[in-house]
Amino acid sequence: MGCSIAGIIDEKGNRFSGEEIIHAISKMYLRANGLGGGFAGYGIYPAHKDEFCFHIIYNDEKARENTESYLKHDFEIVKEEPIPTRTVKSIVNRPLLFRYFLRVKDEIKKQFYEMTQEDIVMRSVMKINAAQSGAFVISSGKNMGIFKGVGFASDIGKFYKLEEYSGYCWLAHDRFPTNTPGWWGGAHPFGLLNFSIVHNGEISSYGINKRYLEEFGYQLTLHTDSEVILYLFDLLLRKHKLPMAVAHKILCPPLWSEIERMPDVSKNFFETLRIIYGSALINGPSAIIVSDGKMMFGFTDRLKLRPLVAARNGSKFYLASEECAIQEVCPLKKGDVFFPKVGEPAIGKLRSQMTADKKQRR
Repeated sequence: MGCSIAGIIDEKGNRFSGEEIIHAISKMYLRANGLGGGFAGYGIYPAHKDEFCFHIIYNDEKARENTESYLKHDFEIVKEEPIPTRTVKSIVNRPLLFRYFLRVKDEIKKQFYEMTQEDIVMRSVMKINAAQSGAFVISSGKNMGIFKGVGFASDIGKFYKLEEYSGYCWLAHDRFPTNTPGWWGGAHPFGLLNFSIVHNGEISSYGINKRYLEEFGYQLTLHTDSEVILYLFDLLLRKHKLPMAVAHKILCPPLWSEIERMPDVSKNFFETLRIIYGSALINGPSAIIVSDGKMMFGFTDRLKLRPLVAARNGSKFYLASEECAIQEVCPLKKGDVFFPKVGEPAIGKLRSQMTADKKQRR
């Protein structure tokens, strides 16, 4: 049956309670087994919207002390605190959960003058996750955060008090792991900077993708194939500055048999993409939802071996594994629901971003 995934974005940027995404993902509880659930929320920290926010899982106090010492070397810590939680009977063996609002120190910017602030943050995340024993940065973007753990998503949402948060975009995942362990850092969503991803399926190209990403400085330490998808989006969209439509065609390109039948211009374009970015192609049965805070988009593998449904109602755009999840939070009329075509992403985008994109095209 596989995992369940869901996402909601208000394209006007209106914020709404995390309770809505909890209800949506909870409707698909039969697709999970309680070994991992989680949420990503955007727009949830407006008072700190210009600072990077690290959500970090610690195994113990020693790991926290070592990691905080490292953070203080590179960052000004504007605020630090435990992530608020409540007791939920089914959530056991919980780690230490902290969040930090950070600014890159001026001397670090000068030292790494050839790097952007985002590159410096990525470097720090990779170093902590690889070298700091017992510490895992689970999100590191601005005005967003990831909340996840071992349990059903409905219980994880209650545990983190997500009904008390408001955001304009939410992703959710309820896990049914098949070939990786159920642990707090391995639950979905996965995040790096403002990117977050939820994924239902298996990536059979993991080995090739992992080696390719390592050439660009990425370190894959969370023991899951979904991590490669996250870093590929960061590489293609943020570092290589490719349009999302091109990035999607790299990750999920037309079959060679389709390319052969294309007009020469299109044929040359897709052949070039396959040659340059062949190691970034992802294979395997998959349904994926990704957000960078400006848009939310979902797509499936080229044979659509995992389900994905989309809907629009007013200013809200929805994605989910099953229509019932969307119906749970938004009664739909005929024509509101559609099924993304194979090889094509379904996209919800902030209207402010739509305006910026139009200006850029001019």
